[in-house]
Amino acid sequence: MLLIMNPYYDRKEDVNSMEKYLMAVDAGTGSVRVILFNTQGNEQFVTQSEWTHHEDKRYPGSMDFDIEKNIDIIINLIKEILAKSKINPENIVAISTTSMREAIVLYDENGKELWACANVDSRSNDEVAHLCKLSDTIESDIHQISGQTFSLGAIPRILWVKNNIPETYNKVKYVTMLNDWITYRMTDVISVEPSNGCTTGLFDIKKRVWDPSIAEKVGLRSDIFPIVNESGSIINHVTKEFSALTGLSTQTIVVAGGGDAQLGCIGMGVINEGDAAVLGGSFWQYEYTTNHVEINDHCKVRVNCHAIPNTWQYEAIAFFPGLIMRWFRDTFCELEAFLQKESGESIYAQMEKRARNVPAGCNGMICTFSDKMNYFSWKHAAPSFIDFKFDSSYNKATFYRAIMENAAFVTKGNIEIISKITNKSPESIVFGGGASKSDLWCQIVADVLNIKVKVPVVKESTALGAAICAGVGAGVYESFNEAIAQVVKFEKTFEPNESNHFIYEELYKKWEAVYKVQLDLADQGYTNHMWIAPGL
Repeated sequence: MLLIMNPYYDRKEDVNSMEKYLMAVDAGTGSVRVILFNTQGNEQFVTQSEWTHHEDKRYPGSMDFDIEKNIDIIINLIKEILAKSKINPENIVAISTTSMREAIVLYDENGKELWACANVDSRSNDEVAHLCKLSDTIESDIHQISGQTFSLGAIPRILWVKNNIPETYNKVKYVTMLNDWITYRMTDVISVEPSNGCTTGLFDIKKRVWDPSIAEKVGLRSDIFPIVNESGSIINHVTKEFSALTGLSTQTIVVAGGGDAQLGCIGMGVINEGDAAVLGGSFWQYEYTTNHVEINDHCKVRVNCHAIPNTWQYEAIAFFPGLIMRWFRDTFCELEAFLQKESGESIYAQMEKRARNVPAGCNGMICTFSDKMNYFSWKHAAPSFIDFKFDSSYNKATFYRAIMENAAFVTKGNIEIISKITNKSPESIVFGGGASKSDLWCQIVADVLNIKVKVPVVKESTALGAAICAGVGAGVYESFNEAIAQVVKFEKTFEPNESNHFIYEELYKKWEAVYKVQLDLADQGYTNHMWIAPGL
């Protein structure tokens, strides 16, 4: 079993003599997909399966990741896509992986997985509280090195393993992220890449490598860190064992991928200084790209390694816009679900048509879901719709549009926070993910932000970013810039509407004031926080 990088695989394959495909394995929170792209960046075939991560009833807030069940799902999806596509497996020149960030896997010295959790596991309240008692500044001190806090990082979770299942902790030899685990299963090489690895909070963000001193500071072992390979680096070929399980060729190269948001940015061409993007999925991430990074006491957001060498991102996250929209659909749209079966028109398309007739600002109604990001006191008010009246101006479509406007307000606030750190504001943003399929939502974002919003042809850009990584590693593309020039294309540009922007500027001030009051109510225990970070 290989447990370190094999230097033999630093050469590029001769890929010019055959029809070429690139495979991406995209492991999200709620589902996992396997996608085949051609080298022009066109999605050719896709297989997908939902998966669930269960709470261990003994440990409230836990979200276990089932290693054996979930690798079987991935294996079956690969077998299915090979059967569906009927292509020669040898024509898949390279594979790369991407995943939800923050999900971690622990291994023993033989490479056997000991323990794994999904990204929003929140069982470690006690560990966060203990860390904060060690020092009033420990979290901010670590943030200035790693760009991370205890809210989402691996430190409290690994400490939880140490405190609650010490027999497991004592066997730990390596820690990786979920995308690295998929790569390991394909190659027998345990390694990490910086874009997701840095989200552990155990990296030196500027040097893009593990910082063992952080582990020592928080009471963790400092000898559990595998080799770091940049995204786009060749890891190994598909092993004979994984080939036998899936039908993949042992000639296929496996290339280091990255975190979902960072690879999503690659798939949208957001890799250069000042480039900015919003990825609109279950969560909305605002990403601002820079070639240098500074973290000071005023920085209250996350700082991550980009999946491009010597590049970083300031990141601010909005909680649940996509999940809220799904909740609204499933809870209030029974008639539209019936009509969808009759006509084939989706619930979202029906609701968007109606929401277009609602004036900008929803007649003054606002809602509170996610707040602007404060990485050191990250919590959200109780969900609510506020200031509606009992007349026909406030109907289902009004509430639907208010959800859209709320997401745009949070995004505006997050952009302003990062602009204060960088002293720069984006001239435009690229908007990807499922939300960008909605022309109305795109226009609302443009109107609220008062800047151009560009929408790529490939909306689900994370998988495309993984395919680009695979292609760079295999030599299909000479560089990330060349790959992006070849495969990333834009479908639409939305210009801001000046009159709508004026309405939203006034409503945004109201939203900020109301949100503060709503958050105070939750802090005082009169309502329940929609979400609150461990230890707060």
